[in-house]
Amino acid sequence: MKMHNFWRSGTSHRTRIALNLKGLSFEYIAVHLGKGAHLSEAFKAVNPQQLVPALDTGKQVMIQSPAIIEWLEECYPEPALLPEDPIARQQVRAMAAIVGCDIHPVNNRRILETLRRDFGADEEAINRWCGRWIADGFDTLEAMLAADPHRGDFCFGGRPTIADIYLIPQVESSRRFKVDVSRWPRISAVEAACLELEAFRLAAPGVQPDAA
Repeated sequence: MKMHNFWRSGTSHRTRIALNLKGLSFEYIAVHLGKGAHLSEAFKAVNPQQLVPALDTGKQVMIQSPAIIEWLEECYPEPALLPEDPIARQQVRAMAAIVGCDIHPVNNRRILETLRRDFGADEEAINRWCGRWIADGFDTLEAMLAADPHRGDFCFGGRPTIADIYLIPQVESSRRFKVDVSRWPRISAVEAACLELEAFRLAAPGVQPDAA
C-alpha cells in the first residue's frame, strides 16, 4: 500500500496510527501542503478532492480518513479497534466523532487559511478560534472519560480504539495553537499511555520523512 500524506496533517496522523496498530506496512508518499503540492494536477488525479490522506491499496485509491480507518477495521479485524458490544462501539465512535466532526473540521488548514485571507485574522485570533473549539470538545471528552468507571489506560478499556486514534493527533495539534492540554488530566493520561506504544510513536508528525 501507498499512502499520500503530510507529516503535520491530523487526518494523515490518525491514519498512520491505524495502519501501525494493524501491523500494516505502507510506502510513505509526502504531499507538502505548505507548498501547495495537494493542488497540483498530478495529485488531483490521485484524489479529486485534493486532500490528504489518500491510501492506494494497489487496487483502488481510498480517501477520507474515517472511511479508510473503518475499511481497515473491516478488512484487517485484528487487533480490533472497536469493542465487541454494540453500545460500547457507539461510545467509542462518539468519542472519535467529537474530534473528527466537531473539533478538527473547523480548525483544519483550509478553514484557517480562509480566516486569515478573507477575514484578516492574525495568529492570536487563529489561536483563540482553535482554542475555543478544542476546549469545547476536550471538556466533553474529559467528562466522558470521568464517567466511565471501567475505563483502563485508554479512552475505552485497556487497549487502543478508534477513539485514541482520533484523540492523539488532536492533542498534538492543540499544542501548536497554544492550548494547555494539562487542563484535562484524563486526556493527558490517555496520551501518555498511547505514547508508550510504538504504533503511536512511529506515527508522530516529528518523525516522518517530510517533517520540517
